[in-house]
Amino acid sequence: MSTRKHTALPKAQTLVEALPWLVRHNNKIVVVKFGGNAMVDDDLKAAFAQDVVFLRQAGLRPVVVHGGGPQISAQLDRHGLVSEFKAGLRVTTPEAMDVVRMVLAGQVQRELVGLLNAHGPHAVGLTGEDGNTITATKHQPRVEGELVDIGRVGEITGIDTGLISTLLEDERIPVVSSIARSADDHHVYNVNADTAAAALAVALGAETLLVLTDVEGLYEDWPHSDDVISRLTAGQLEKLLPDLSSGMVPKMEGCLYAVRGGVSTARVIDGRVPHSILLEIFTDEGIGTMVVPDGPGAQTAPGAGPHTTGGDAQ
Repeated sequence: MSTRKHTALPKAQTLVEALPWLVRHNNKIVVVKFGGNAMVDDDLKAAFAQDVVFLRQAGLRPVVVHGGGPQISAQLDRHGLVSEFKAGLRVTTPEAMDVVRMVLAGQVQRELVGLLNAHGPHAVGLTGEDGNTITATKHQPRVEGELVDIGRVGEITGIDTGLISTLLEDERIPVVSSIARSADDHHVYNVNADTAAAALAVALGAETLLVLTDVEGLYEDWPHSDDVISRLTAGQLEKLLPDLSSGMVPKMEGCLYAVRGGVSTARVIDGRVPHSILLEIFTDEGIGTMVVPDGPGAQTAPGAGPHTTGGDAQ
């Protein structure tokens, strides 16, 4: 055997390992929530775009949902607007909402669409406003028992998959900004991207929800241990939710909602690892934490959408 053939053998072994996963996921919808360091590091952004295009070329149907917390905060600073948070949620005044809308649809989304389309004319950008894809109502959290007005932060009330389904049928990659429109007062709302991704995954009948974050997964006993829980059921996750850190709550609530709404698996993976999406979907080991349904009869979605709303991600 020549040296060239010998050194190429691991590539063939990797492809063979991916084969059963390619068969399993063929023509299935995968909703990917893009966030964390993967959104701000140029190398990670490029790797993310390669992964998503690879999914599409490999016969899957990816849908990308994104927020843009760091970019929004930076732009608010430039406009002299203070970033204020209550109950872990960004206070979104009408002026701040204009900035949120501009950053998500005009900056973050356009850059991501450009990265994806560097590999071919695949990606199409839209917001939850387009085609009434995401509708929401005003959310008022409770702080010390009292309802608090935090402005244009929305709680999802409905999903219309028509526009996204049309794009998927055309073999495009929808890139969705987590902005919603109200069905009654015609206001535009800022919604949490983790929550929006989960709601879309359920409504689209996705096979998998992937949530990129800045940790390895769900830790078993944080901060006392950095051991990651590789797999848990919806019931096990529900028991853990009250003790999770605030940053993980919307992600894990989204995963819980997804698998109870018919999504086969929901996974939180480390977006700091290049090509983490491919490692999770196409290798035997996988990375991160995978949530699965409890069993038959546990996959009915409770209501029109997950309750968690705009969060510190935006």
